[in-house]
Amino acid sequence: MDVKEFRKAAHLVVDAIADYYEQLDSIPVEHQVKVGYLAKLLPAEAPEEPEPFDIINSDFHKLIMPGVTHWQSGNFFAYYPCNSSFPAMLAEMYSNMINAQGFSWDTCPAMSELETVATDWLAKLIGLPEDFHSNSKGCGSIQGSASEAVLVTMVAARDRTLRNNPTQPFKLVVYCSDQTHTSTRKAAQILGLTMKVIKSDELGQLRASALLYQLENDIREGLVPFYLVVSLGTTGICVSDPIKELALAAGPYSLWLHVDAAYAGSALILPEFRDIHIEGISSCDSFNFNPHKWLQVNFDCSALWVKDRSALVLALSADAAFFKKVIEDGTGTLAVDFKDLQIPLGRRFRSLKLWFALRSFGAKKLREMIREHIDLTDKLLSLIQADGLFCIVLPKHHLTLLPLQVTPLSSDEPLEMVNERTKYCAHILDVDPSISITSATFKGKFIIRINIGSPQTKYSHVASLYAKMKSAALLAREKKLSVNK
Repeated sequence: MDVKEFRKAAHLVVDAIADYYEQLDSIPVEHQVKVGYLAKLLPAEAPEEPEPFDIINSDFHKLIMPGVTHWQSGNFFAYYPCNSSFPAMLAEMYSNMINAQGFSWDTCPAMSELETVATDWLAKLIGLPEDFHSNSKGCGSIQGSASEAVLVTMVAARDRTLRNNPTQPFKLVVYCSDQTHTSTRKAAQILGLTMKVIKSDELGQLRASALLYQLENDIREGLVPFYLVVSLGTTGICVSDPIKELALAAGPYSLWLHVDAAYAGSALILPEFRDIHIEGISSCDSFNFNPHKWLQVNFDCSALWVKDRSALVLALSADAAFFKKVIEDGTGTLAVDFKDLQIPLGRRFRSLKLWFALRSFGAKKLREMIREHIDLTDKLLSLIQADGLFCIVLPKHHLTLLPLQVTPLSSDEPLEMVNERTKYCAHILDVDPSISITSATFKGKFIIRINIGSPQTKYSHVASLYAKMKSAALLAREKKLSVNK
């Protein structure tokens, strides 16, 4: 493909993308394929001769698109959002054009410097203390996912602990609650570390008393506590741990405190949310959230800040030099080699799409979007409460997630029966390709998770969703169920 052919093909693709977004409402959200469908439709080997782009493009629409789940649809209410936007797409095109491996400042100065500027912008936007900004000992970096952020900080915490307290690595203990994302368990598993899962309270929060009890028990057994994950918006029910309380409790034990705010961190751009939740973060060692979830930045873009970047460099650098001095300007400015703040060596120009999105939307527009999603969630809750067919499993819902159960038929209906009715209701909704929802469990309760976060979602989508939910709930109430006890 030469430049002329590329220009023609690119126009074709851009038009197809624009058409796709204009037609999203008419496309079923859920795919209609079965496992292994694609291998049956494609040749067993790569072609020997080049194929025209028109044929490749045609096969994309004919073979690939039927197997796509449409996360950008206004009828997507599953998981948490994974936003996309045209400015970020355009930035990705430029990133692909440059295609540099920005592992050090020298390899592509603009990549390193824009990442520093953009993460500082974002830190100020969400109200992170100055200790996390680049003009201090801290800094921000863009990881691929919140899971990578957990692994990176756990590696740094392990290294810091072993330097300060030489001991057997198998004695090190990672802590989290039973509501913490499984990425913590995976990171501990990769590193061969012991992990203790602490039971959360009835609201799904990790409490200081439960943490202290576990810490003291482990210390008596000769173990070395070193790393704690606290959540700002848990995956299952979007509950936030009391960060300040946990930070005060963990302080004397020299734990590395990591805040996992993958979804809810975006809401810190709202002063009314930040005022409640930002307290205590100044006592933590690292903070992470995903702009690719709710801030109009295409995946992957997971922002991680640390208060002491040297802890990452010491643990992750494969060479002796921590930083290089920029000789060209004569100021002795320190340049960050981002390879020393992550697991892989190479990295993409992720900051470009963050920069494009923040400038294209502006903080005001982003706040308006999140508030609109919260308002739509409240309106859906009003529809739910008017009929009483569903109940929230918590005293209140958080942000745009509604964790629901089908309302019991009587006050003494066994939980097992309520769970079965809720599962049946969820099944009816699951098999409807026009919407997408997910489910989870909390304290023995099977719950339906409804999340609103797509920029395409309007009240009409919410009203249509509730009509389907109401119909499913009525069928679940009528179904004859028998539960083995």
